[in-house]
Amino acid sequence: MLLVIIFIAFIGLGLPDSLSGAGWPVIHAAIGAPLAFAGVLSMTTTAMTIVSSLVSNRITQRFGTGLVAGVSTAMVASGLLLYSLANSVWQMLALCVPIGLGAGAIDAALNHYVAANFSSRNLSHLHCCWGIGAAISPRIMGYFLKNNANWQGGYLTVGAILMGIALLVFLSLRLWKTNAKLPLHAKIKPVKEIIKIKGVKYVMIAFLCYCAIETTAGLWVASYLVGFRGMLPHVAASFASLYFIGITLGRFVSGFFVDRVGDARMIRLGLLVALLGLILLFLPFGETSVAGILILGLGCAPIYPAIIHDTPLCFGAENAAPIIGFEMASAYTGATIIPPLFGLIAQNTTIGIYPFFLLFFLALVFLMTQKMYKTIKENTLHDKRDETQILENGNR
Repeated sequence: MLLVIIFIAFIGLGLPDSLSGAGWPVIHAAIGAPLAFAGVLSMTTTAMTIVSSLVSNRITQRFGTGLVAGVSTAMVASGLLLYSLANSVWQMLALCVPIGLGAGAIDAALNHYVAANFSSRNLSHLHCCWGIGAAISPRIMGYFLKNNANWQGGYLTVGAILMGIALLVFLSLRLWKTNAKLPLHAKIKPVKEIIKIKGVKYVMIAFLCYCAIETTAGLWVASYLVGFRGMLPHVAASFASLYFIGITLGRFVSGFFVDRVGDARMIRLGLLVALLGLILLFLPFGETSVAGILILGLGCAPIYPAIIHDTPLCFGAENAAPIIGFEMASAYTGATIIPPLFGLIAQNTTIGIYPFFLLFFLALVFLMTQKMYKTIKENTLHDKRDETQILENGNR
């Protein structure tokens, strides 16, 4: 029952992520905001998400995952409900603060809780739930936009859903058990000490590069199909959804066999499938581009949850919560910086660099994850040699 509630909470986490984008063409005209101001709102929300991801470990250890998830969901819900009353971009900008802080806390806390207490299959399905939420909210907004361009109704509805999810989490607080591997009020290591753990820097870079792929691929795929493959805009838009379908479907399916395959092998398999998708994008045929988009999404699907689930095993349960917080912060940083960077490069060169750009970051993900596992393996062997030496000295 608790796992079902966690899944529902993660569906709620995905709801706001695509809501503003779906309604912005109407919203900016209604409140007299520049079209480009959506980027400012998005970056502000992401900045707050990074902040809360970095401090989530301290908050979760003090108050518990269940309470943090409930309060954070209520914060996001309140922000969305107040969004429906906003009549200026500055009011919306202020509301990005509670929305971003709440979203980051939910993301880091629930990812750590599931990684520490459940299987890799459950973590894959958890991220599949995010995809469900992200796919639902544009339909909710679209329904209200058809009725007199009532964008406020979209925010009210999603905000009410999230408030209901927050209430559900509060009612289930007695079901949330303290994580045995990381008890509440455990000693909190300084940030500098966590960063110095061997392999942590590699996994942070890997997360930044992976989310650079995920967000850049989704944001610019339609522009690539129109500008480089010559597709009509409405056709390209429909094909662009194949990428998100691939991610959601891939996480659902991979969840059933990831426990048998193992997280490390699942990461390599995902990278290999994503590489196949990019190869199809390189080929000069429209049909292969469409297939490549879907396969790219399928390949990306297991990488994110597999790295998170392997974090407690790789770095120790006592270090998992802060490191997962750093992973979330790195992920959001990549999602914020890299897509606009690609747009700037493409504007000054050609949109045709799209697959080359993604291939560069895919190679970095492979290199960083391989270096991470190699470093951890070397540390493990070193620790075993030290332990053997201590035992031998004791016997003498």
